[in-house]
This record gives sequence, structure tokens and C-alpha cells, in this order.
Amino acid sequence: MTTFTDFGVPAVLTTALAELGITTPFPIQAATLPDSLAGRDVLGRGRTGSGKTYAFVLPLLARLAASKSPRRPGRPRALILAPTRELATQIDATLAPLAAKLGLRTITVFGGVGANPQIKGLKAGVDVVVACPGRLDDHLRNGHASLDSVEITVLDEADHMADLGFLPVVRRLMEQTPRDGQRMLFSATLDNGVDVLVKRFLHKPVTHSVDSATEAPVEMSHHVLHVRGDDRFPVLVDLLAAPGRTVVFTRTKRRAKVLTRQLVAAGVPAVELHGNLAQNARNRNLAAFSDGSAETLVATDIAARGIHVDDVGLVIHADPPVEHKAYLHRSGRTARAGNQGTVITLMTDDQQSEVRDLTRKAGVRPKTSRTRPGDPLLAELAPGERTFVKPAPVAPAAAAPARTAAPSGSRPRRARGGAGRGRGPSEAAVPAQKSSSSRGRRGAGGAGNAGQQRSASSHAGQTRSGSKPVHTSQSGGGAAAFSAGTRVGGRRSAR
Repeated sequence: MTTFTDFGVPAVLTTALAELGITTPFPIQAATLPDSLAGRDVLGRGRTGSGKTYAFVLPLLARLAASKSPRRPGRPRALILAPTRELATQIDATLAPLAAKLGLRTITVFGGVGANPQIKGLKAGVDVVVACPGRLDDHLRNGHASLDSVEITVLDEADHMADLGFLPVVRRLMEQTPRDGQRMLFSATLDNGVDVLVKRFLHKPVTHSVDSATEAPVEMSHHVLHVRGDDRFPVLVDLLAAPGRTVVFTRTKRRAKVLTRQLVAAGVPAVELHGNLAQNARNRNLAAFSDGSAETLVATDIAARGIHVDDVGLVIHADPPVEHKAYLHRSGRTARAGNQGTVITLMTDDQQSEVRDLTRKAGVRPKTSRTRPGDPLLAELAPGERTFVKPAPVAPAAAAPARTAAPSGSRPRRARGGAGRGRGPSEAAVPAQKSSSSRGRRGAGGAGNAGQQRSASSHAGQTRSGSKPVHTSQSGGGAAAFSAGTRVGGRRSAR
């Protein structure tokens, strides 16, 4: 069995990995490490969940540790570019503990949070910057940092950066890094201009492609549930009331917000993730989903890339996506790192042709079944006892304490269950948690972005004080609003 040591990864890093239970490289890591550790430019192609983060983090840290270059204020020695705040945060979560073992400093740079702490951190001197392109470009333009000392540059999820329109600023940033530096680019596909980046900035790159970006992993089972419009919400609630983590995708930010509120009112602890949330709310909601406080995350396509939470056993397309790449990236939140996972698409009569075309282009052959609430198939797809949590009672408006005006750009707080005042789903304040006596029921066990980082939520099965789970066969509220639906070809913003 080949180990990280066999590839030349320093002992301090292999020991740190072993402490995390990581001893054997995944295919993308085994394929790229010999070249990346040798300082060659690398083009890594592989679908989401294949373990790409460690594939570039390990050689980056090993080479920085071996370099004699000093750390200087405002001049980072390595740069990792990522398309979303969440992905940048999760890359740093993988990177920082290993960097600390080598005495190296890291920092994250992205929008949606205050700029001053980032400016101070850059001026204090860091070894590795993990950044989203826009905010980093702002800092460079304002003279807070320079990229002229960058020895290693990594572009992660380059195709997603292209999809989001970041390529012009990425090119501008890359042009500010030394030409003789090492560059690594990881992407699921090379379309939409990613090939231009490869030709322009990578010098004789060694290409490694470990799996097809246009095919779903074999560990993933695909199902289409053909439902009546007014059955969509009860069917969804039935699936989500089973134990285990689930990511539910909607087409628009508003639908994510409304559906989350409806689910909480129906007794399913859920949190939302979309572009209208302030960064602190995103962080709280992801933390609640990660630690098990809420086992359902309702998200737009902002979470289709870069959101890596252990043990996601089920992905539900409440609104089928517009294109097949989005279907594959959404679905990639489960069946990670060789683990099993289930993907369900809810389809109404008027969506049949779109869903058929979508799955054909995605290269999957889902099992399609007509389904009604109470169908035994739902228990097969999401096994385990259904548990509902009674929402906390809403206090009368007159009893609500006075509050100061919310800062510009923040979301107003809403009550648990989606009405009145207080903290709502977006604040990660679900009233209680479902019983987790049957956790893991969908064969999940996937890892973080690297595909190997383990969950640390040992208390995920605890129920919050003051609320009692209510076991019932009824699913409440929200069906009419949810059943209104969004057509596959809708044009409203999804982030």
C-alpha cells in the first residue's frame, strides 16, 4: 500500500495526517504528488469530492517549508484562489492546521466581511493567502499587498470561477505573480475559458485526469420522483424527517428562504444558504448543519461547489437545475470519496421533458417512480424513524424587546417556524434536533473537500433543552406555497 511518505511528503505532515485518520492517498493525490512535489506545473482534472484539496495543499506546504525565502509584510509566498467564500474557508480549514505544524501562517481574503482585519493580517506577513479574486484584487489595487513574492499559485475549481465571471480578474492576479513560480490548476472541466488560463499561465503542465467530469460517480444512486404539484411538499417533508444529513437545492434565493421557513414550521430543523445572507449568517448556518443542530440545508447553487460537510447521505433537487453540469455538481455533495449516496429529483408533470433531457446530458439513468405521500418507496430511499420537532411558540409582538435597526445589507431576523420576531432558520436557531438514533442510514460517510477530513461533531445526537421531539405521521404547513414551483427553465437568480 502506497503512503504519503512514499511520495516524499515530509514526516511532520504525514504524522499530522495520520492523527486525522488519513494514511492512504486518493487517486488524484497519488497521481499528482510526484509532479507537484517536484515543482512542476500541474493540471488536475477530477470531479468534485475526489480529494483535490490535499493534492495541492500538501506539496504547497512541503515546498514552502523547504524554501529559504523569508516571510515579509504584505508579500505572501503562496496564493490559492477559490470561487466562493465557503470554499475558501474550507480550504483554509484543511490548510491551516498543517501549516501551523510547519510554522507557516495562512489567511483568508474574501468579501462580505470587514476588510480591516484582512489588511492587518496581510501587512503582518503571511505565507499563504486563500482568496476569492474580487476582494484580493481590491487589496492589491489599494496597495495593501503584492504578489511579486508568490512562489506557488493554485487555482481551485477554475471552471466554477469561469462560470461566475471571474476570469478577467483571475488573469489580472495571475499576471502579477512571478513567471517562474509553480502553478497548479484544478478543474472539473476545461470549458468556458479555463483552457485559456492553462495555455497562458501554466508552463508545460503535467495533466492528470482521474475520473470523468461529465459522469456521476457509481457510488451514487439516482431517483426521480414524479409527484403532483400539491404533493411535493409532503413528500419532501417525509424524506427530510428521516435521520441523516440532507442538502436540498432550489433554483432561487427566495425559494430557499421560504422553503426553509416552511420546513421548520413543519417540524424539520433546517437552515438556508444563498447569496442574500450576510457572511456571518452563512457561517452560522453551515456550522449548524455541520454539527447536526439542523440536518437539512436548503441551498441555491452557491452550495453546489465548495460546500463540503461530512456524512451527507442524500441530495434532493427540489427544483431541478437548468443544466446538467449543475445537476452533477449539486449531486456531488453526497457520495464523496468513495462513499455511498442517494440523489432524488422531484418532478411534476410539466417538468418531464426538461428532467429527461437534464439526466440524459448528465449521463445518469435515474429510476423514475410516481409517488404520493405515504408511499413505502420514501422509506426505502430515506430509511429510519420519522421525527418531527415542534416549533417553539411565537411570543406576542407586544412582548418582543426593542431592537436597534439592522445594519445595511443584513437580513431581518425572523422567528422560529417562520413568523413573528426572534431568531429564525437563517440564524441557525432551529428549535431542537431530530433524534439521531438511526444516523448514517443512507450509507454516507464522505469527507471534507479533501475527501478525507473527518467530522468532529460528537454531540450531533443531542437534543436542545426546552424542546421535545414530536413523533407524528403528519407533515404540516407550506404545501401550497412550495407546490407553486419553479420551472426548470426559470431565469431568476440562483445565488
